[in-house]
Amino acid sequence: MAEPCANGAKATDSKYDHHGLAFATCALHFQDENDPYGAKNAPIYMTATFKLPSATKVGSFLYSRFGNPTRSTLEKHIARLHDADRAFCFSTGMAALTTVMQMVEVGDEIVADDDLCGGTDRLLTSLVTRWGVAMKRANTSHLDEVRAAVTRRTKLVFLEIATNPLLQITDVAAISEIAHRSGALVVVDNSFMSSALSRPLDHGADIVMESLTKFMSGHSDAMGGFLAVRGEQLAKDIHFLLASEGACLSPFDSFLILRGMQTLSLRVEKAQENAQAIAEWLVKHPLAKKVFYLGLPGFPDRDLHFKQCSGAGSVLCFTTGDVELSKLVADGAEVFQKTVSFGSVGSLITLPCFMSHAAVPKAVREARGLPDDLVRLAVGIEFVGDLINDLDRSFKLAMAKLGGKEAPKYEPTAPTPYVYKPRFQ
Repeated sequence: MAEPCANGAKATDSKYDHHGLAFATCALHFQDENDPYGAKNAPIYMTATFKLPSATKVGSFLYSRFGNPTRSTLEKHIARLHDADRAFCFSTGMAALTTVMQMVEVGDEIVADDDLCGGTDRLLTSLVTRWGVAMKRANTSHLDEVRAAVTRRTKLVFLEIATNPLLQITDVAAISEIAHRSGALVVVDNSFMSSALSRPLDHGADIVMESLTKFMSGHSDAMGGFLAVRGEQLAKDIHFLLASEGACLSPFDSFLILRGMQTLSLRVEKAQENAQAIAEWLVKHPLAKKVFYLGLPGFPDRDLHFKQCSGAGSVLCFTTGDVELSKLVADGAEVFQKTVSFGSVGSLITLPCFMSHAAVPKAVREARGLPDDLVRLAVGIEFVGDLINDLDRSFKLAMAKLGGKEAPKYEPTAPTPYVYKPRFQ
Protein backbone atom coordinates (compact mmCIF):
# COMPACT_ATOMS: atom_id res chain seq x y z
CA MET A 1 0.00 0.00 0.00
CA ALA A 2 1.24 3.49 -0.78
CA GLU A 3 2.73 5.54 2.01
CA PRO A 4 0.29 8.01 3.59
CA CYS A 5 0.39 11.41 1.95
CA ALA A 6 1.15 14.55 3.89
CA ASN A 7 -1.27 17.40 4.51
CA GLY A 8 -4.38 15.29 3.98
CA ALA A 9 -3.61 14.53 0.34
CA LYS A 10 -5.62 11.84 -1.45
CA ALA A 11 -4.36 8.45 -2.59
CA THR A 12 -3.78 9.77 -6.11
CA ASP A 13 -1.46 12.42 -4.68
CA SER A 14 1.30 9.93 -3.85
CA LYS A 15 4.72 11.53 -4.26
CA TYR A 16 5.85 10.30 -7.64
CA ASP A 17 8.25 12.98 -8.80
CA HIS A 18 11.98 13.44 -8.20
CA HIS A 19 11.34 16.96 -6.95
CA GLY A 20 8.99 15.95 -4.16
CA LEU A 21 5.85 17.07 -5.96
CA ALA A 22 2.59 15.16 -5.57
CA PHE A 23 1.17 13.37 -8.58
CA ALA A 24 -1.74 15.83 -8.94
CA THR A 25 0.77 18.66 -9.31
CA CYS A 26 3.01 16.77 -11.73
CA ALA A 27 0.13 15.71 -13.96
CA LEU A 28 -1.10 19.29 -14.25
CA HIS A 29 2.19 21.00 -15.10
CA PHE A 30 3.91 19.69 -18.22
CA GLN A 31 7.23 21.03 -19.44
CA ASP A 32 7.30 22.21 -23.04
CA GLU A 33 10.89 22.73 -24.13
CA ASN A 34 9.81 23.13 -27.76
CA ASP A 35 7.74 26.31 -27.29
CA PRO A 36 9.76 29.55 -27.47
CA TYR A 37 6.81 31.65 -26.23
CA GLY A 38 5.90 29.89 -22.97
CA ALA A 39 2.29 29.15 -23.93
CA LYS A 40 0.16 27.84 -21.05
CA ASN A 41 -1.14 25.03 -23.27
CA ALA A 42 1.03 23.10 -25.70
CA PRO A 43 0.97 24.51 -29.25
CA ILE A 44 -0.35 22.12 -31.89
CA TYR A 45 2.25 21.64 -34.60
CA MET A 46 0.06 20.52 -37.48
CA THR A 47 2.82 19.85 -39.93
CA ALA A 48 4.17 16.78 -41.64
CA THR A 49 7.67 18.10 -42.22
CA PHE A 50 10.10 20.70 -40.83
CA LYS A 51 12.62 23.05 -42.46
CA LEU A 52 16.22 21.92 -42.10
CA PRO A 53 19.23 24.05 -41.14
CA SER A 54 20.87 23.01 -44.40
CA ALA A 55 20.59 20.41 -47.12
CA THR A 56 22.87 18.08 -45.18
CA LYS A 57 21.89 18.72 -41.55
CA VAL A 58 18.86 17.60 -39.55
CA GLY A 59 17.33 19.91 -36.95
CA SER A 60 15.47 18.95 -33.76
CA PHE A 61 12.60 17.64 -35.89
CA LEU A 62 12.57 16.30 -39.43
CA TYR A 63 9.29 14.56 -40.20
CA SER A 64 6.32 14.09 -37.88
CA ARG A 65 6.41 10.32 -38.20
CA PHE A 66 9.82 10.41 -36.48
CA GLY A 67 8.90 13.13 -34.00
CA ASN A 68 6.60 16.10 -33.56
CA PRO A 69 6.91 18.91 -30.97
CA THR A 70 3.38 18.44 -29.61
CA ARG A 71 3.78 14.69 -29.33
CA SER A 72 7.24 15.11 -27.86
CA THR A 73 5.84 17.31 -25.07
CA LEU A 74 3.28 14.62 -24.23
CA GLU A 75 5.87 11.85 -24.34
CA LYS A 76 8.22 13.67 -21.99
CA HIS A 77 5.31 14.41 -19.66
CA ILE A 78 4.32 10.72 -19.52
CA ALA A 79 7.94 9.66 -18.99
CA ARG A 80 8.15 12.05 -16.03
CA LEU A 81 4.98 10.64 -14.44
CA HIS A 82 6.27 7.08 -14.72
CA ASP A 83 9.88 7.99 -13.88
CA ALA A 84 10.81 6.45 -17.22
CA ASP A 85 13.76 7.26 -19.46
CA ARG A 86 11.57 7.57 -22.54
CA ALA A 87 7.92 7.31 -23.52
CA PHE A 88 6.47 6.88 -26.99
CA CYS A 89 2.92 7.73 -28.09
CA PHE A 90 0.98 5.72 -30.66
CA SER A 91 -2.26 6.22 -32.58
CA THR A 92 -4.07 3.65 -30.38
CA GLY A 93 -3.35 1.38 -27.46
CA MET A 94 -3.47 -1.60 -29.81
CA ALA A 95 -0.86 0.04 -32.04
CA ALA A 96 1.39 0.34 -29.00
CA LEU A 97 0.87 -3.34 -28.14
CA THR A 98 1.49 -4.43 -31.73
CA THR A 99 4.81 -2.60 -31.62
CA VAL A 100 5.77 -4.45 -28.42
CA MET A 101 5.00 -7.75 -30.11
CA GLN A 102 7.43 -6.86 -32.92
CA MET A 103 10.23 -7.24 -30.39
CA VAL A 104 10.00 -11.02 -30.55
CA GLU A 105 11.20 -13.10 -33.47
CA VAL A 106 10.25 -16.32 -35.22
CA GLY A 107 10.81 -19.22 -32.85
CA ASP A 108 10.49 -17.10 -29.71
CA GLU A 109 7.61 -17.44 -27.29
CA ILE A 110 5.38 -15.08 -25.34
CA VAL A 111 3.81 -15.89 -21.98
CA ALA A 112 0.61 -13.91 -21.39
CA ASP A 113 -2.08 -13.80 -18.74
CA ASP A 114 -5.15 -15.88 -19.52
CA ASP A 115 -7.59 -13.09 -18.56
CA LEU A 116 -6.97 -10.12 -20.82
CA CYS A 117 -8.74 -7.31 -22.63
CA GLY A 118 -10.65 -8.74 -25.60
CA GLY A 119 -8.64 -6.73 -28.15
CA THR A 120 -5.35 -7.86 -26.64
CA ASP A 121 -6.55 -11.46 -26.59
CA ARG A 122 -7.45 -11.21 -30.28
CA LEU A 123 -4.04 -9.73 -31.15
CA LEU A 124 -2.17 -12.47 -29.33
CA THR A 125 -4.18 -15.47 -30.50
CA SER A 126 -5.16 -14.44 -34.03
CA LEU A 127 -2.24 -12.35 -35.28
CA VAL A 128 0.99 -12.81 -33.30
CA THR A 129 0.87 -16.59 -33.69
CA ARG A 130 0.90 -16.09 -37.48
CA TRP A 131 4.38 -14.59 -37.17
CA GLY A 132 5.89 -17.89 -36.04
CA VAL A 133 5.82 -16.90 -32.38
CA ALA A 134 4.65 -19.45 -29.81
CA MET A 135 2.01 -18.30 -27.37
CA LYS A 136 1.58 -19.62 -23.84
CA ARG A 137 -1.21 -18.57 -21.49
CA ALA A 138 -1.07 -18.77 -17.72
CA ASN A 139 -2.98 -17.49 -14.75
CA THR A 140 -0.31 -15.03 -13.69
CA SER A 141 -1.91 -14.70 -10.26
CA HIS A 142 -0.39 -18.13 -9.63
CA LEU A 143 3.39 -17.84 -9.64
CA ASP A 144 3.87 -21.60 -10.06
CA GLU A 145 2.03 -21.45 -13.39
CA VAL A 146 4.34 -18.67 -14.55
CA ARG A 147 7.46 -20.54 -13.46
CA ALA A 148 6.28 -23.58 -15.40
CA ALA A 149 5.48 -21.52 -18.50
CA VAL A 150 8.63 -19.38 -18.75
CA THR A 151 11.56 -21.02 -20.57
CA ARG A 152 14.75 -19.89 -22.26
CA ARG A 153 12.69 -19.36 -25.42
CA THR A 154 10.45 -16.87 -23.64
CA LYS A 155 11.27 -13.36 -24.76
CA LEU A 156 8.27 -11.48 -23.41
CA VAL A 157 5.88 -11.85 -20.46
CA PHE A 158 2.70 -9.82 -20.78
CA LEU A 159 0.51 -8.82 -17.81
CA GLU A 160 -2.32 -6.47 -16.93
CA ILE A 161 -1.98 -4.56 -13.65
CA ALA A 162 -5.52 -5.77 -12.87
CA THR A 163 -7.06 -8.08 -15.43
CA ASN A 164 -9.95 -7.05 -17.63
CA PRO A 165 -12.63 -7.74 -16.56
CA LEU A 166 -12.19 -10.08 -13.55
CA LEU A 167 -9.68 -7.86 -11.70
CA GLN A 168 -7.23 -10.66 -11.00
CA ILE A 169 -3.98 -9.36 -9.50
CA THR A 170 -0.45 -10.30 -10.45
CA ASP A 171 2.68 -9.74 -8.36
CA VAL A 172 4.63 -7.60 -10.83
CA ALA A 173 7.88 -7.74 -8.85
CA ALA A 174 7.78 -11.54 -8.50
CA ILE A 175 6.88 -12.08 -12.16
CA SER A 176 9.65 -9.70 -13.21
CA GLU A 177 12.18 -11.68 -11.21
CA ILE A 178 11.05 -14.94 -12.83
CA ALA A 179 11.09 -13.46 -16.33
CA HIS A 180 14.44 -11.71 -15.98
CA ARG A 181 16.14 -14.93 -14.87
CA SER A 182 15.27 -16.30 -18.31
CA GLY A 183 16.18 -13.12 -20.16
CA ALA A 184 12.59 -12.13 -20.94
CA LEU A 185 11.10 -8.64 -20.93
CA VAL A 186 8.06 -7.85 -18.78
CA VAL A 187 5.32 -5.68 -20.26
CA VAL A 188 2.50 -4.43 -18.03
CA ASP A 189 -0.74 -2.97 -19.37
CA ASN A 190 -1.52 -0.29 -16.79
CA SER A 191 -4.71 1.00 -18.42
CA PHE A 192 -7.09 -0.05 -15.62
CA MET A 193 -5.20 2.03 -13.04
CA SER A 194 -3.33 4.69 -15.05
CA SER A 195 -0.26 6.55 -13.88
CA ALA A 196 -2.45 8.20 -11.22
CA LEU A 197 -2.53 4.95 -9.25
CA SER A 198 0.30 2.74 -10.46
CA ARG A 199 3.89 2.80 -11.75
CA PRO A 200 4.81 -0.74 -12.84
CA LEU A 201 8.37 0.24 -13.75
CA ASP A 202 9.01 0.78 -10.04
CA HIS A 203 8.16 -2.89 -9.44
CA GLY A 204 10.53 -4.34 -11.99
CA ALA A 205 8.60 -4.16 -15.28
CA ASP A 206 10.62 -3.23 -18.37
CA ILE A 207 7.81 -1.63 -20.35
CA VAL A 208 4.57 -0.06 -19.17
CA MET A 209 1.76 0.34 -21.68
CA GLU A 210 -1.47 2.31 -21.36
CA SER A 211 -4.38 3.16 -23.58
CA LEU A 212 -4.37 6.97 -23.66
CA THR A 213 -7.98 6.73 -24.80
CA LYS A 214 -8.99 5.81 -21.25
CA PHE A 215 -8.09 7.72 -18.07
CA MET A 216 -5.32 9.88 -19.52
CA SER A 217 -7.62 11.54 -22.07
CA GLY A 218 -10.68 11.00 -19.91
CA HIS A 219 -13.34 12.41 -22.21
CA SER A 220 -13.79 9.78 -24.95
CA ASP A 221 -12.67 12.30 -27.56
CA ALA A 222 -9.19 11.06 -28.46
CA MET A 223 -7.55 7.72 -29.14
CA GLY A 224 -3.99 6.80 -28.35
CA GLY A 225 -1.58 4.58 -26.49
CA PHE A 226 1.90 4.80 -25.05
CA LEU A 227 4.91 2.72 -24.10
CA ALA A 228 7.24 3.96 -21.35
CA VAL A 229 10.58 2.31 -20.68
CA ARG A 230 13.78 2.49 -18.71
CA GLY A 231 17.04 1.75 -20.48
CA GLU A 232 18.68 3.49 -23.45
CA GLN A 233 18.82 0.50 -25.79
CA LEU A 234 15.21 -0.51 -25.16
CA ALA A 235 14.14 3.07 -25.88
CA LYS A 236 16.12 3.07 -29.14
CA ASP A 237 14.53 -0.20 -30.22
CA ILE A 238 11.00 1.05 -29.63
CA HIS A 239 11.66 4.38 -31.33
CA PHE A 240 13.00 2.50 -34.35
CA LEU A 241 9.82 0.41 -34.54
CA LEU A 242 7.55 3.44 -34.09
CA ALA A 243 9.32 5.42 -36.80
CA SER A 244 9.46 2.42 -39.14
CA GLU A 245 5.83 1.34 -38.76
CA GLY A 246 4.41 4.86 -38.52
CA ALA A 247 1.60 4.27 -36.02
CA CYS A 248 2.33 7.57 -34.27
CA LEU A 249 -0.10 9.77 -32.36
CA SER A 250 -1.34 12.85 -34.21
CA PRO A 251 -0.47 16.36 -32.97
CA PHE A 252 -4.12 17.23 -32.33
CA ASP A 253 -4.78 14.08 -30.30
CA SER A 254 -1.55 14.76 -28.40
CA PHE A 255 -2.95 18.18 -27.49
CA LEU A 256 -6.30 16.74 -26.38
CA ILE A 257 -4.62 14.17 -24.16
CA LEU A 258 -2.32 16.77 -22.60
CA ARG A 259 -5.39 18.85 -21.81
CA GLY A 260 -7.20 15.84 -20.33
CA MET A 261 -4.26 14.98 -18.10
CA GLN A 262 -4.61 18.29 -16.28
CA THR A 263 -7.69 16.89 -14.52
CA LEU A 264 -6.50 13.27 -14.33
CA SER A 265 -6.01 13.23 -10.57
CA LEU A 266 -9.40 14.80 -9.83
CA ARG A 267 -11.25 12.49 -12.23
CA VAL A 268 -9.61 9.31 -10.94
CA GLU A 269 -10.25 10.26 -7.32
CA LYS A 270 -13.95 11.08 -7.89
CA ALA A 271 -14.62 8.04 -10.07
CA GLN A 272 -12.95 5.84 -7.49
CA GLU A 273 -15.13 7.26 -4.71
CA ASN A 274 -18.23 6.55 -6.80
CA ALA A 275 -17.09 3.01 -7.61
CA GLN A 276 -16.54 2.24 -3.93
CA ALA A 277 -20.05 3.41 -3.03
CA ILE A 278 -21.65 1.45 -5.89
CA ALA A 279 -19.73 -1.72 -5.01
CA GLU A 280 -20.84 -1.48 -1.39
CA TRP A 281 -24.45 -0.98 -2.54
CA LEU A 282 -24.28 -3.94 -4.94
CA VAL A 283 -22.89 -6.25 -2.24
CA LYS A 284 -26.16 -5.74 -0.34
CA HIS A 285 -28.42 -6.08 -3.39
CA PRO A 286 -30.23 -9.44 -3.53
CA LEU A 287 -29.91 -9.72 -7.33
CA ALA A 288 -26.14 -9.13 -7.45
CA LYS A 289 -24.74 -12.61 -6.84
CA LYS A 290 -21.04 -11.71 -6.87
CA VAL A 291 -19.30 -8.34 -6.96
CA PHE A 292 -15.77 -7.86 -8.27
CA TYR A 293 -14.10 -4.71 -6.93
CA LEU A 294 -10.67 -4.21 -5.45
CA GLY A 295 -11.93 -1.81 -2.81
CA LEU A 296 -14.07 -4.45 -1.11
CA PRO A 297 -12.63 -6.08 2.03
CA GLY A 298 -11.66 -9.68 1.43
CA PHE A 299 -11.31 -9.34 -2.35
CA PRO A 300 -8.67 -11.85 -3.56
CA ASP A 301 -5.12 -10.48 -3.49
CA ARG A 302 -6.35 -7.08 -2.33
CA ASP A 303 -3.31 -6.57 -0.09
CA LEU A 304 -0.97 -7.36 -2.97
CA HIS A 305 -2.81 -4.88 -5.16
CA PHE A 306 -2.29 -2.07 -2.67
CA LYS A 307 1.42 -2.81 -2.50
CA GLN A 308 1.56 -2.02 -6.22
CA CYS A 309 -1.16 0.61 -6.56
CA SER A 310 -2.45 3.50 -4.48
CA GLY A 311 -6.15 2.97 -5.19
CA ALA A 312 -8.80 0.47 -6.30
CA GLY A 313 -9.66 2.16 -9.58
CA SER A 314 -13.14 2.76 -10.94
CA VAL A 315 -13.98 -0.43 -12.87
CA LEU A 316 -16.11 -3.10 -11.20
CA CYS A 317 -18.18 -6.08 -12.25
CA PHE A 318 -21.05 -8.14 -10.92
CA THR A 319 -22.98 -11.25 -11.85
CA THR A 320 -26.71 -11.92 -11.50
CA GLY A 321 -26.82 -15.67 -12.13
CA ASP A 322 -29.11 -15.10 -15.13
CA VAL A 323 -27.91 -13.90 -18.53
CA GLU A 324 -31.30 -12.48 -19.48
CA LEU A 325 -31.50 -10.54 -16.23
CA SER A 326 -28.03 -9.09 -16.82
CA LYS A 327 -29.04 -8.03 -20.34
CA LEU A 328 -32.18 -6.34 -19.09
CA VAL A 329 -30.29 -4.53 -16.33
CA ALA A 330 -27.75 -3.21 -18.81
CA ASP A 331 -30.38 -2.26 -21.39
CA GLY A 332 -32.53 -0.54 -18.79
CA ALA A 333 -29.79 1.79 -17.58
CA GLU A 334 -30.08 5.41 -18.63
CA VAL A 335 -27.36 7.31 -16.79
CA PHE A 336 -24.91 4.49 -17.44
CA GLN A 337 -24.31 4.59 -21.18
CA LYS A 338 -24.30 1.26 -23.00
CA THR A 339 -20.91 1.21 -24.67
CA VAL A 340 -17.42 -0.23 -24.37
CA SER A 341 -14.28 1.40 -22.91
CA PHE A 342 -13.63 2.89 -19.47
CA GLY A 343 -11.80 5.78 -17.84
CA SER A 344 -14.07 8.54 -19.15
CA VAL A 345 -15.95 11.19 -17.16
CA GLY A 346 -19.22 9.43 -17.98
CA SER A 347 -20.28 6.05 -16.55
CA LEU A 348 -20.55 3.10 -18.91
CA ILE A 349 -22.16 -0.34 -18.70
CA THR A 350 -21.55 -3.42 -20.81
CA LEU A 351 -21.69 -7.21 -20.84
CA PRO A 352 -18.08 -8.19 -21.71
CA CYS A 353 -18.96 -11.59 -23.18
CA PHE A 354 -21.20 -9.91 -25.74
CA MET A 355 -18.93 -6.94 -26.49
CA SER A 356 -15.25 -6.57 -25.60
CA HIS A 357 -14.69 -10.34 -25.19
CA ALA A 358 -17.14 -11.60 -27.80
CA ALA A 359 -14.26 -12.71 -30.05
CA VAL A 360 -12.98 -15.06 -27.32
CA PRO A 361 -14.54 -18.50 -27.92
CA LYS A 362 -17.22 -19.41 -25.39
CA ALA A 363 -15.37 -22.55 -24.28
CA VAL A 364 -12.26 -20.48 -23.59
CA ARG A 365 -14.26 -17.88 -21.67
CA GLU A 366 -15.83 -20.60 -19.54
CA ALA A 367 -12.43 -22.18 -18.86
CA ARG A 368 -11.18 -18.79 -17.68
CA GLY A 369 -14.16 -18.29 -15.38
CA LEU A 370 -15.67 -15.48 -17.46
CA PRO A 371 -19.48 -15.91 -17.20
CA ASP A 372 -21.96 -14.65 -19.79
CA ASP A 373 -24.01 -12.90 -17.09
CA LEU A 374 -21.07 -10.70 -16.03
CA VAL A 375 -21.88 -6.97 -16.08
CA ARG A 376 -19.01 -4.48 -16.16
CA LEU A 377 -19.40 -0.94 -14.85
CA ALA A 378 -16.89 1.73 -15.80
CA VAL A 379 -17.80 4.34 -13.21
CA GLY A 380 -17.52 8.04 -14.00
CA ILE A 381 -17.76 11.27 -12.03
CA GLU A 382 -21.54 11.83 -11.91
CA PHE A 383 -23.36 12.28 -8.60
CA VAL A 384 -23.20 8.82 -7.09
CA GLY A 385 -26.83 8.90 -5.93
CA ASP A 386 -27.97 9.22 -9.54
CA LEU A 387 -25.82 6.26 -10.53
CA ILE A 388 -27.18 4.06 -7.76
CA ASN A 389 -30.75 5.12 -8.51
CA ASP A 390 -30.16 4.28 -12.17
CA LEU A 391 -29.05 0.75 -11.31
CA ASP A 392 -31.84 0.32 -8.75
CA ARG A 393 -34.50 1.38 -11.25
CA SER A 394 -33.02 -0.87 -13.94
CA PHE A 395 -33.00 -3.90 -11.60
CA LYS A 396 -36.68 -3.31 -10.77
CA LEU A 397 -37.67 -2.90 -14.42
CA ALA A 398 -35.74 -6.04 -15.36
CA MET A 399 -37.48 -8.14 -12.71
CA ALA A 400 -40.88 -6.83 -13.78
CA LYS A 401 -40.19 -7.86 -17.39
CA LEU A 402 -38.96 -11.31 -16.39
CA GLY A 403 -42.07 -11.79 -14.24
CA GLY A 404 -44.38 -10.73 -17.06
CA LYS A 405 -45.66 -7.83 -15.01
CA GLU A 406 -46.20 -4.24 -15.88
CA ALA A 407 -43.21 -2.26 -14.75
CA PRO A 408 -43.90 -0.38 -11.55
CA LYS A 409 -43.67 3.36 -11.53
CA TYR A 410 -40.26 4.11 -10.18
CA GLU A 411 -39.92 6.71 -7.45
CA PRO A 412 -36.25 7.48 -6.90
CA THR A 413 -35.04 8.04 -3.42
CA ALA A 414 -33.32 11.24 -2.42
CA PRO A 415 -29.95 9.75 -1.47
CA THR A 416 -27.72 11.40 1.05
CA PRO A 417 -24.60 12.67 -0.73
CA TYR A 418 -21.88 10.06 -0.37
CA VAL A 419 -19.02 11.21 1.83
CA TYR A 420 -15.78 9.55 0.83
CA LYS A 421 -13.62 8.19 3.62
CA PRO A 422 -10.10 7.41 2.39
CA ARG A 423 -9.42 3.66 2.54
CA PHE A 424 -6.19 3.39 0.63
CA GLN A 425 -3.63 5.28 2.65
